[in-house]
Amino acid sequence: MNTVSPGPTRTAIWGAGDSFGALLVEANGVGHQEFVSAVPAAMGMTNGRMVEPDEVAAVVAFLASDRAAGITGADHVVEGGGIRTV
Repeated sequence: MNTVSPGPTRTAIWGAGDSFGALLVEANGVGHQEFVSAVPAAMGMTNGRMVEPDEVAAVVAFLASDRAAGITGADHVVEGGGIRTV
């Protein structure tokens, strides 16, 4: 079995007016777009942006395909470079 571990992904949880992101915006007293734009830098994401949902979906689709039949027991982290590993 494989797993996919997405990091901050540009979905409604960050952008919607009644979302988790909106609660963080309120708690920090900044504008919503300003806050969401600052998330990658605040989390140390080396690619400078949140992951897009289709990027996570592509990893899932690949792992479900016959082309990944030899990949087992791996966690595939899709999070924009915030976690430093070698």
